Amino acid sequence: MAGFSCSFSFMSAVLLSACVVNAKPTLRKERVLRDPELRQAHEDSKSYQYDHEAFLGKDEAKTFDQLTPEESRDRLSKIVDRIDGDADGHITTDELKAWIKRVQKRYVYENVAKVWVDYDLNKDNKISWDEYKQATYGYYLANPEEFEDATDQFSFKKMLPRDERRFKAADLNGDLAAEKEEFTAFLHPEEFEHMKNIVVLETLEDIDKNGDGHVDEDEYIADMFAHEDGGPEPDWVRTEREQFSDFRDLNKDGKMDQDEIRHWIMPQDYDHAQAEARHLVYESDQDKDQRLTKQEILDNWNMFVGSQATNYGEDLTRNHDEL
Repeated sequence: MAGFSCSFSFMSAVLLSACVVNAKPTLRKERVLRDPELRQAHEDSKSYQYDHEAFLGKDEAKTFDQLTPEESRDRLSKIVDRIDGDADGHITTDELKAWIKRVQKRYVYENVAKVWVDYDLNKDNKISWDEYKQATYGYYLANPEEFEDATDQFSFKKMLPRDERRFKAADLNGDLAAEKEEFTAFLHPEEFEHMKNIVVLETLEDIDKNGDGHVDEDEYIADMFAHEDGGPEPDWVRTEREQFSDFRDLNKDGKMDQDEIRHWIMPQDYDHAQAEARHLVYESDQDKDQRLTKQEILDNWNMFVGSQATNYGEDLTRNHDEL
């Protein structure tokens, strides 16, 4: 964890369950930004999951996992041609950064398109709060006796007002009916400036277990590490305690308030796409001219798109659309 001092990735956004009216709802992931899988993004040079998802997008990375090495290299070659905007035969850090931002934006809007039909119940090309509430919580509201488990009851009672608060924050014109852009802000608040306060507030609520309106060091650590066996803490946990003291608790009062949480999860001086682009260039730039040729990228294809799959199955015969 020593190299992780800036922020958690924005690449992994909220994924809502596609619940329809009268279907028993499944609780969606509560946290907006924090993805434990990405905490040690570049710690292990042999693990390229973060790089794949940044370069391809999460869904497309899964598609590449079904390809043979030859197919992956072939598709990567075509992608490189698209990244090279000025067709000069070299990929700069800026070109890679622009591509990564494009992939991120595409993922967000594709995610909204996938679930839109499940919520726009009257097909008026808007999603009202009532439509969303009915699609997501209708079964729970109509059949509370089936949710006798205390954990389920607590979760639904917590998430319903939380969703309503977020929906109203995304609803800029206040008509309680979200158009595409407003619904995108609701599902992916981390992408919209006017939703940043909601992101901070939800993060605080998730970590602040004693309800005092702050996050202390133990709550900060408990959010990422469960000390179940009673043994010594791993080195990375001790490092995170130092991070809390040195970089999270800015006013040194032993806890984080909302401003400090905002600085932690959304630092103003850190660009995730640029950091990832620089990382890819640094790891693949064989002649150290600070730019990449197609051959340099193909020589390091595993970092960009390499498959983790060992069983390809029927998917090898499918036609995969080019990015």
